[in-house]
Amino acid sequence: MMKHTEKYRPASRQYVSEFEQFMDDYLARHPDVQEDRQRGWYRWWDHRVDLDELDKQRENALPVKPCVYD
Repeated sequence: MMKHTEKYRPASRQYVSEFEQFMDDYLARHPDVQEDRQRGWYRWWDHRVDLDELDKQRENALPVKPCVYD
C-alpha cells in the first residue's frame, strides 16, 4: 500500500506541490540555471531607459484611428 505524505515548508507550514518539490530539487542540483535566469532578467527587464528618446518616439508616432474598420 502506498503511503501518501504531504510535504510542508518548515517556515510557513504550507503545502508544497510535486512540481515545486521538483523545481527546488532541480535548482539545488543545477545552480547555473539560476545564474542564467538572472542574466536573462537583466538583459530584458533591468536596463536603462533614455526618457528623452522615449518622448521623441511618442511625439513622432502616428495617431491611431479609433475605428480600424474604415
